[in-house]
Amino acid sequence: MALGPLLVVFPLLVVALTVWSNATYDRLLITKVRSDLAVAHGYFDKVLGDVGLGTQAVGASHALISALLDSPTHPPAELTAWLDSERARLGLDFLRLYTLAGAPLSGTDTAPLPSPLASRLQGHETLAKGQLVVLSEQDVQQLAPALGHRLGIPLVHTPNAAHTDQTQESRAMVGVAVRVVRHPNGGALAVLTGGVLLNQNLAFIDHINRMVYPEGSLPFGSQGTATLFLDDVRITTNVRLFQDQRAIGTRVSSAVRDEVLGKGNTWLDRAFVVNDWYVSAYQPLLDADEQRIGMLYVGYLERPFRLVRFGLLAVMALIFLAVMALATVFSVRWARSIFQPVEQMNRTMQRVEDGEPQARVGPLPAPDELGALAHHLDQLLDVIDDKTQSLERWGRELDQRVAERTAELAASNESLKQAQQQLVKSEKLAVMGQLAASVAHEVNNPIAVMQGNLDLMRETLGPAAAPVATEMKLLDEQVERIRLIVQQLLQHARPEEYAGYVEALDLNAQLRASLVLVNHRLSSSGIVVINELHATRPVSMNRQELQQVLINLLINAANAMPQGGTLTLTTRDWGDDGQAGGALLAVQDTGPGLSDGVLAKLFQPFFTTRREGNGLGLWISLGLVERYSGTLTAANRADGPGAVFTVTLAAPDANDYPIANN
Repeated sequence: MALGPLLVVFPLLVVALTVWSNATYDRLLITKVRSDLAVAHGYFDKVLGDVGLGTQAVGASHALISALLDSPTHPPAELTAWLDSERARLGLDFLRLYTLAGAPLSGTDTAPLPSPLASRLQGHETLAKGQLVVLSEQDVQQLAPALGHRLGIPLVHTPNAAHTDQTQESRAMVGVAVRVVRHPNGGALAVLTGGVLLNQNLAFIDHINRMVYPEGSLPFGSQGTATLFLDDVRITTNVRLFQDQRAIGTRVSSAVRDEVLGKGNTWLDRAFVVNDWYVSAYQPLLDADEQRIGMLYVGYLERPFRLVRFGLLAVMALIFLAVMALATVFSVRWARSIFQPVEQMNRTMQRVEDGEPQARVGPLPAPDELGALAHHLDQLLDVIDDKTQSLERWGRELDQRVAERTAELAASNESLKQAQQQLVKSEKLAVMGQLAASVAHEVNNPIAVMQGNLDLMRETLGPAAAPVATEMKLLDEQVERIRLIVQQLLQHARPEEYAGYVEALDLNAQLRASLVLVNHRLSSSGIVVINELHATRPVSMNRQELQQVLINLLINAANAMPQGGTLTLTTRDWGDDGQAGGALLAVQDTGPGLSDGVLAKLFQPFFTTRREGNGLGLWISLGLVERYSGTLTAANRADGPGAVFTVTLAAPDANDYPIANN
């Protein structure tokens, strides 16, 4: 009896501990490598972004445009030297200038712009943001002959790799940006291309490795690595074949290739890398045409972690064995002293159950815990009869009190739920307010720069700015609108410090003004706008905040109909003549509509169905409308596909302030 549970529990504990440790071990390692991949991918995107920004800055520079205006077909030699200095300053491998037809405008060679990049000039298409492109060896020689020694990577036989008859990788992966240099009047002058060759770019991959795995970041002597693949070939890596020989030219296993390059998934698992097992993360890399052309890899040696895990399991097993041995000794020693008193008490209880209420255990030879237990058992049997009546009475009283308390709890349950919901909402708003304050602070700086440069342009141009006075005024208005939006974000963080100027506004006039601002967006998508404006009552709200809500709803409707459709805008009065009432606006689109899951989360912060959205528009709009005692709701149209957003606003008190018609 004593040893049986130990013999059952011990193996179960060992199995449970092994299963738990394996699952936890794998989860921790995968979580670690997932975060490592995020850091590496972030830096990789930054490098591509820097290529685009650097090329864009040079293409828009006054020095380059002035030189091209002075000599559009034969730029001076100083321009070539200046481009070389800019290339070195920006850390680019090449920075070349071409005509719109692809002929060179800088340098001493006569090689034209490679065809994969020249094809981007059809209709002035560019790669201004910096993208990955796969170029042939000939294309790279045309762009930068000095980089030829980094091409032609011999393939190294790699176990578990997919079969191939190829013996050399002669292609190149290039991070490139192409920008059209434009005349001040908007015309195209030339084409500027800049980029970085990633083949055997050891400084690039070593910098990624130092960022992801700085010295001392991995315990137990594990080592981290990073690799860049072109297709399934390592074109730059810090994985070693042996000693200082890098594994450039080796290939990834066929299993990883099929999962990442074949299916487009991210690999987060163990993988055999060249000559050892690593906790690995592989992410597909896409070129400018969204085609999978390679992989970004980070990972670290698994062996040190595995040895530590086995060591911990061994220590645990030894501890369990020692505990079981000690328990066995003490159990055998004390078994006899426990069995006899327990059996005597059991016989007494059986006699009581058989109808002998006077049966008692009596005194036991040993005055230990069991003797005390037997004495207390006898006392318990003595008082059972006396307590039975009391227990029955207390039971009836308890039932009555429980029933009364249950009724009280049922009455207060609804108010408790409402209080809980309000508390959760308040906590969410507090957190989002802090985030809004931080974002607003960061946005104010570029707003100030934009307004300052706009004022400088107006002051510098003087009377020459008259032809674009209307456009500059529109820019002023939009900068002011951005400033007000930032101010509204701050209101979510510190509403007590802000108070908008409330006006009595004509809802129809404000809607027409908002349509002017988004007319280009609607017409470019082929959206037909139908106005059914029947509202006659004014609404009470801040002008800029109302315009922000209207523009947000119009843009959302346009995003729901990227291939065109019909946008119906309806306004009408609500409320009886004896009530204050107000006016409402219904924005109806002919898009796909809203699913139940989207409707449930639509007005939550950061929820969006679009990749480029931030999920704050509807949340902020709801807060603005509710601030003025209004409502904002969403539903699917009952008369066909599409969604309808309804804004209900209250009318101001009579004669409080005049109605604003624009």
